[in-house]
Amino acid sequence: MEFKLLANTPMGIERVVADEIEALGYETKLENGRVYFEGDEAAIIRTNLMMRTADRIRIIIGDFSVETFDELFEKTKALPWSDILGPAAAFPVTGRSHKSTLYSVPDVQRIVKKAIVEHLKDAFSIRTKLPETGPRYKVDISILKDRAVLTIDTSGDALHKRGYRTGQGEAPIKETLAATMLKLANYDGSNTLLDPFAGSGTIAIEAAMMALNIAPGSNRTFDAEKWDIIPEEEWKHTRMALEEAAHYDRDVRILASDIDPEMIRIARDNALEVGLLDNIQFETRDIHDLELEERNVQIVTNPPYGERIGEAKAVEEMYRKIGEMMAKDPTLSVYLMTSNKMFEHIVGKKATKRRKLFNGYIETTYFQYWGKRGE
Repeated sequence: MEFKLLANTPMGIERVVADEIEALGYETKLENGRVYFEGDEAAIIRTNLMMRTADRIRIIIGDFSVETFDELFEKTKALPWSDILGPAAAFPVTGRSHKSTLYSVPDVQRIVKKAIVEHLKDAFSIRTKLPETGPRYKVDISILKDRAVLTIDTSGDALHKRGYRTGQGEAPIKETLAATMLKLANYDGSNTLLDPFAGSGTIAIEAAMMALNIAPGSNRTFDAEKWDIIPEEEWKHTRMALEEAAHYDRDVRILASDIDPEMIRIARDNALEVGLLDNIQFETRDIHDLELEERNVQIVTNPPYGERIGEAKAVEEMYRKIGEMMAKDPTLSVYLMTSNKMFEHIVGKKATKRRKLFNGYIETTYFQYWGKRGE
């Protein structure tokens, strides 16, 4: 089967996600928060297992204009639900509506649910209530300016849930955002990577997975694995191929430090869970005690933002230390995410490049300082 697919993305990183999809051999089209592409069952398997930066992979089952509830019911019922959902399928419906005639989300969800029920009853000649005891197919309807897009989620849990997080700190960054930061830093494992504000180790672990070519979805399961339309053997075959493509014995240098010994303990546990404890050097260390002993290091980090009362001064001192390190070593590259708009002023250096990124609901700037090459 050929499917119209979409990858959900955080705002502003659509191009990063599209680059990943295109690297897998699919053509893309971009919209706010969405990257569209087409592919078969293999595309669903490969993107779920291999995408580092996308939130979810969904099948688009319907895309139409709608202004009345009757129209919504009839157009939804006419979609080919029974090509994908079996007679026992469980299909919870979520929804949202923005700037549209049909603004009541509960009513929209109820009508979509009812329309799918009627379609499946007709398709499978069922007279009684649908059992919904089978595999899960999460249906979503999004209406924007009277355009309805109906999708079925193939991922299940969001793709940032890699399955290795045994613990976390107060404000961990999502694994997909850490991977985005590394992609934008063009990290490929050839240089030493340092995260001096490691927290629960997310950036360091994502870096190790990238450098060793370990598929980010290899440690978890997906809703579509239980679907009849995709043979179980296909999933097994792809997982085995990805396992064989990993470079577990590649020599990489990844350093992760944090002032809090409890966070380093959690980071070690997380790395152990994914089998990467030997590939990352963790240590408890204050940024102010950090001295670089090698050239051409890449710092990729998400330091404290200093938004709490009384924290600002201490955080500014940490930022200054980063500025001093750059002044001392022109080969040092720094990729740092912060909501502090004064970062360049504090470190005394203009960034080579800036990019807006959202860390959850916090708008941040990703400051990129490119070190001099070949020294």
